[in-house]
Amino acid sequence: MDHTTPLAGPRNTYSTTECSNNAGNNVSAVRGLATAALVVVAVSAASVALHTTGRSTTQLRSAMKPVIAARSQLTNQMPTIRAATPHYVANAAAGPSADSVRPQADAQSYVMAAQPPSAEGLSLKVGGLALMAIGALTAAVAQWKSGPKTLASQAPAPAFAGVSVHGTPAPGPAVAMFTTTGAVVPDAEIKKHSEVPHEALGYELVKTEFLTEYNSEVSLYKHKKTGAEVLSLANTDENKVFGITFRTTPSDSTGIPHILEHSVLCGSRKYPVKEPFVELLKGSLNTFLNAMTFPDKTCYPVASTNTKDFYNLVDVYLDAVFYPNIDEETLMQEGYHLEADTPGDDLTYKGVVFNEMKGVYSQPDSIHARASMKGLFVDPKVTYSIDSGGDPTVIPNLTFERYMNFHKNYYHPSNSRVFFYGDDDLEKRLHILNEYLDAFERNEVRNTVPYQEKFPEPRRVTEYYAAAGDSDLSAKTFLSVNWLLNWDRIDAVEDLALGLLNDMIMGSNAAPLRRALNESGLGASVIGGGLDTSLLQATYSVGMKNVKDEDVPKLESLITDTLNKIAEDGFSKEQIEASINSTEFAMRELNTGGFPKGIMIMLGALQQWLHDRDPIEPLKFEQPLATLKERLAAGEDVFVPLLKKYLLDNTHRVTVEVRPDPELGGKIESEEAARLAAIKKAMTPEEIESVIETKKKLQTAQETPDDPEALKCVPTLKVSDIAKENKTIPTVESKIQESTLLYHDIFTNNILYLDMAFDLHTLPQESVPYLPLFVRALSEFGTKKEDFVSLTQRIKRKVGGVSKTVMTSPILNVNGKMAAHLIVRGKGTVGQLPDLMEIISDILLEPEFNNQAKFKQMILETKAGMEAGLVGGGHSVAMSRLSAMDNTASYVSDQMGGLSYLKFLDELLEKADKDWPSIVAQMETMRSSIVNRKNLVLNVTADQNLMNSFTPSLEGLVSKLPAAESKLFLWEGTLDVRNEAIIIPTQVNYVAQGANLYKAGYEPNGSVNVITKYLGTTWLWDRVRVVGGAYGGFCRFDRLTGNFAYGSYRDPNLLSTVEAYNGTPDFLRGLDMSDDALNKAIIGAIGDYDNYQLPDAKGYSAFSRYLLNIQPEDRQKTRDDILSTDRSKFKEFAEYLEAVKENGSVVVVGSDGDVDAANSNSSLNMTKINPLAK
Repeated sequence: MDHTTPLAGPRNTYSTTECSNNAGNNVSAVRGLATAALVVVAVSAASVALHTTGRSTTQLRSAMKPVIAARSQLTNQMPTIRAATPHYVANAAAGPSADSVRPQADAQSYVMAAQPPSAEGLSLKVGGLALMAIGALTAAVAQWKSGPKTLASQAPAPAFAGVSVHGTPAPGPAVAMFTTTGAVVPDAEIKKHSEVPHEALGYELVKTEFLTEYNSEVSLYKHKKTGAEVLSLANTDENKVFGITFRTTPSDSTGIPHILEHSVLCGSRKYPVKEPFVELLKGSLNTFLNAMTFPDKTCYPVASTNTKDFYNLVDVYLDAVFYPNIDEETLMQEGYHLEADTPGDDLTYKGVVFNEMKGVYSQPDSIHARASMKGLFVDPKVTYSIDSGGDPTVIPNLTFERYMNFHKNYYHPSNSRVFFYGDDDLEKRLHILNEYLDAFERNEVRNTVPYQEKFPEPRRVTEYYAAAGDSDLSAKTFLSVNWLLNWDRIDAVEDLALGLLNDMIMGSNAAPLRRALNESGLGASVIGGGLDTSLLQATYSVGMKNVKDEDVPKLESLITDTLNKIAEDGFSKEQIEASINSTEFAMRELNTGGFPKGIMIMLGALQQWLHDRDPIEPLKFEQPLATLKERLAAGEDVFVPLLKKYLLDNTHRVTVEVRPDPELGGKIESEEAARLAAIKKAMTPEEIESVIETKKKLQTAQETPDDPEALKCVPTLKVSDIAKENKTIPTVESKIQESTLLYHDIFTNNILYLDMAFDLHTLPQESVPYLPLFVRALSEFGTKKEDFVSLTQRIKRKVGGVSKTVMTSPILNVNGKMAAHLIVRGKGTVGQLPDLMEIISDILLEPEFNNQAKFKQMILETKAGMEAGLVGGGHSVAMSRLSAMDNTASYVSDQMGGLSYLKFLDELLEKADKDWPSIVAQMETMRSSIVNRKNLVLNVTADQNLMNSFTPSLEGLVSKLPAAESKLFLWEGTLDVRNEAIIIPTQVNYVAQGANLYKAGYEPNGSVNVITKYLGTTWLWDRVRVVGGAYGGFCRFDRLTGNFAYGSYRDPNLLSTVEAYNGTPDFLRGLDMSDDALNKAIIGAIGDYDNYQLPDAKGYSAFSRYLLNIQPEDRQKTRDDILSTDRSKFKEFAEYLEAVKENGSVVVVGSDGDVDAANSNSSLNMTKINPLAK
């Protein structure tokens, strides 16, 4: 449950290449919902802040990534996990990555039983709330591709799972004068709370307002009997949202909130099946289904565009949280338990959360984040001083009694905050909720979060992380300076101003503090995330990773000296204007990608609501923004006093060092073994036998199917409820000179979205590895006209955003050919479009490449991010390697973001020192070859009036581009087919196995979407996660290539997981599928296929399909196949999966010891690769 991440198909890669506004982790300050500062915390699921329910708790942080519009670009770095955001996202089988385009629906069926996070750890700050990317939730903003990757901040994911994107979309916006406040919906179309008989339904109305910021009427109710508070937003958004949140403040790091977040979805009074959550995943049209554990709260949100489906989800979740069927077996399965097969065996610990947190505590970024939190919050009475997700050394101390008492005390209506949003019936909302609340009496829950007292003087903390003994540890220290900011509530205007301050000093690579760090040469990449206002007390963190020991004091001094210099110099009018405009654009656009806007609003409200304050105030930004503008217009120095107050003159400062220790991994394993040996030594023979029998009993329960009658209790739709035709996206194809233009006439709230795709086959294949850095260099070095700082400020001041990525993918029905494009994206309002064209022209035609120091720093940043990704995103690495053995598109992706690229970076760093002029020449040659209007496809999404205004500017840009005849090169190659083991320092494994089914004779059919979805929520869920104890297990099929692969995430096993994969054909052959089960499988698959999209995502999706030759008739056939799937398709597919069992390759990312044991006890004979070795 705790991790929701979607996951990362092998070739979906998003690496960031900062190209416009926010390069940093913090994006702009946006109160309430859009608030600023994204805390870079997340890339690995882990950590400390958020757990989610999908049964995998990888970090909401991670998960939410896709969620925010005010997103920050996290320049090619693995963000550091900060404990301020939700730790784990529950969605274990939330289905394919929910990014704004949901590519896999077209190209591959990709289902995870507990989907790993896309970029776990990334904390996006919205409305003061540090949201963790909720993995399976929305990959939209960022997808963690196969290999080490970085977060792609803004561009919607490509339209297909087989697509690989390198480079990074630009973060949010910048607008010169954004006067649009949103599309105003006629008052009559929005339902009125005044028409709801709330008194008769048992509620007291506290207040009602109209939020112009979100075109919503909002009412706050209090349930008269229990005191439960309800925030109800009425608007015209069809993507309806419900969420119930409990303030959960544990007193130790046994992980009770996290384990309970998993547990309550394991059956309930009304839905007495083992996993009603999984049943919903199988047969729901949900656009979001998960749960998240934060340091101070646990949230259970759902969303759907289908009203019947929505209320089904609401009812299941309410019954789950208030009446769960939790018992000792639930704690053993989801938390931890002892295991042994025979009396002579050593005891071991198993459990989903236990193994998940072992993965988290294997990641240096997570350990740094945790150390920062522990350093700032030292009072044991303050919940932030401990890990709500659970420390694996402490989790086994949890008793069943404390587990049950925590639920009894905290999962009570009197401790709940309930949220509704959308266009559904307002009275029905309160009626359904009251049916549950009315059964309880009021209970005074005493769990208010206290303030940490202020330190009288700064402190220092040193921690260690397990490092590989054969790797170069000379420059592997993490160093950050952290502040606790407030001991009272920060008012709305100051909250907004703090976010703007953060954006100005850290929000892009051109911001002075971030720039000073990047140019210092003291570390590989920036960590910390800057401002985080998601907790009761705001924090600030900044530092670098991969620092030499002797440079630690230099880096600490650089941070404080730079802040002092910023305070001395002050901020220019241009800096302030750029920050305000980009922030305002982000707030007004509120582009959440594929993530439901309602959940973002809920999280924004909880920023204050959780602490017994008004939940509506954090959602308002119009008045605070106007007030702040007035103060600035009057000449007030707003920001320097804030910088001094919160940072320079603040004694509550903690410097955190996290150092590598090559012996720590062995020490942790030895201590756990010794602990278990002592436990066994103290046991009687009868007690040991009881452990063996308990394991057998638990496994029997896990493997016993649910009663068919009980399964019928779980509500679902019927296939007859589903539309038989695909929704179409209006598309008109035309020409602008030699370039192709695709236009989508869609209402976009006065914002135009432009995409430009340049064919990269104009480059010889040896240039491919240079592409990710080339894409970054296009704007990060500035242009012939202006330096990087000026260019960045111009983008933020004048337009909504500019970004660049590289997309590579196979092409449908064109054997052996792949698509490869440089994608340039921009957005703006009508008045900004001429500036947008001028900026894009400067970037494409007059970039400055000659900056040796910056280029070397980009290499180090990229390398550091990739190395961190090996530990946090091992599943992606393994899947990418498998795909690269199968097809050229994935092989090319590996050259730009996989292990091959990591090796290339080492060579390139050396070349940059010895032969810099040749690199500059290489970049200019690539630009000249790529930028050509004869090899350009344009894509515009906007309404007709906006398009008419834009056309002259677009024509002007195209006319400036060269129009030369160019040779197109054929790219070829694959990795050698073999079994591989990629060795990293970790306590868990990532196990993948795959083969090409087309080579085995399989003919593509949409039924594969149903089958893979079903496998991910049944066989793989049960065998890999429930029985095996992994955080997640999944499978995916790539329609473009025929590649099928299994994968696991944070897996304590290796060989037994491969055995589970190999048992899949027999499982399908023996499947006795009921009509209800088949119906659910089809509904779940179509729910993934019909993903909810915002207007810009619709246009980009159609654009991607065009580039990959996916025609409307292809998609309609897939839909027809899905809806007509019958039982025979499952059994037929079993025969093709034999190819994976008999001829497939296995790739494992794991520890040296586990790999050696597997090679010794099997015929896998995996070739070991150690990418971190000296």
